[in-house]
Amino acid sequence: MLLVVGSGALVGLAAFGVLSLGEGERRAARVAFILAAVVSGACFLAAVLPPPAPLVATVVVLVVLITAVFLFFVPMGGVPAAGGRPSRRVDERDIMFARGPLVPGSPEYEAYYAMRPENRAGDDLSRSLPGLLAADAELAEPLAFAAADACFDLTEAVREQVDGEVAKECVERTPEEWTSALKHLARSFGALDVGVTELAPYHVYSHVGRGTGTYGEEIRLDHPWALAFSVEMDHRRVSFAPEAPVVEESARQYVESAKVALLLANWIRRLGHPARAHIDGNYRVIVPLVARDAGLGEIGRMGLLMTPRLGPRVRLGVVTTSMPLVADPPGDDLSVIDFCSVCRKCATNCPVAAIPAGDRTAVDEGLRWAIEPETCHRYWQVIGTDCATCVRVCPYSHPDSPAHNLVRRAIRSSGASRRAMLWLDDLFYGRFPARGPKCW
Repeated sequence: MLLVVGSGALVGLAAFGVLSLGEGERRAARVAFILAAVVSGACFLAAVLPPPAPLVATVVVLVVLITAVFLFFVPMGGVPAAGGRPSRRVDERDIMFARGPLVPGSPEYEAYYAMRPENRAGDDLSRSLPGLLAADAELAEPLAFAAADACFDLTEAVREQVDGEVAKECVERTPEEWTSALKHLARSFGALDVGVTELAPYHVYSHVGRGTGTYGEEIRLDHPWALAFSVEMDHRRVSFAPEAPVVEESARQYVESAKVALLLANWIRRLGHPARAHIDGNYRVIVPLVARDAGLGEIGRMGLLMTPRLGPRVRLGVVTTSMPLVADPPGDDLSVIDFCSVCRKCATNCPVAAIPAGDRTAVDEGLRWAIEPETCHRYWQVIGTDCATCVRVCPYSHPDSPAHNLVRRAIRSSGASRRAMLWLDDLFYGRFPARGPKCW
């Protein structure tokens, strides 16, 4: 038995080391190779020692294996309370992406700060900093910044295409048929995960803050259904965060999500059903909330959607429509809430402590972690990128591979295994994971 366990440890850990090298995770590879040598060597040595060494070693191995199986399969540990749902709509004019671009002296600037005078000083300070993709920002890199700007220019160029004329002839199918066809089409266009939910009032912003439409206008979105989807951000480029490659990748995936949303909305309208795409810079809905209720994942400590396969390493898109659809179960996942409660890696590694390190607080008749958006956004203005350090260090962000998916399965199984997997993540990747080298 010792020889079998030793051989298994040698092969398994060495394979994980090779996998980690392919992922650019040098520390994880180094730890895996060391453990492969130590564990297999200890088993092989114990097998050839005189009695009772083999028996004692066998008992130790059995205890470790039984404990591991017990942690993996038996639900145990505390179960946190569910987060609940918001009780009010959010004014888009209050989000940082709407406040940041306000031009001093413009009618929009004067109107907003007459309504929210307490935000003026902090926002003016942020506007005095170099800015996102600015040439004089701390992490400026001309090639990567130009690539990101090119992507943002494209989403800006197509933002008027989010809505359009609906065909006069309405094609009829059952809600089940429409849902199946729409999901299949979304995946063929490049979506990773796709889900459907009924559109709730708290999904929709209350007033226009950016994009098409009149600034400050009340938003009325009569579509009863929403389809949400994710697209993957490249793991290698996210590993450079907060360096310039991450903002280039972020911008590129905003283009991909816009492409999918625009194609889907246009397809739906051509079949005689109203539809609107919601893309970067021209949303009418709070995308993470729609995606959570469509079953794509749970909202984590950093305020982003934690998807089952890639954690927060995704970009999201939404299409709202009157086409009759079938809703998916929501993505509420108490294992994510529990893991985020004990992990805290995003909060520990946040350069400006914008992510809370404590427990969830009561917000809008629910529980959630409330980040400091002003602090986060201001840091972006200093470094010139969208940081994404929290995304890089999140244990859920590892690649979608059998080894990492086995860990994700263990995280979902029990509170004890979540704590054990966090310990292993710290062991292999560090409490403060190193970022990738510059690639430009």
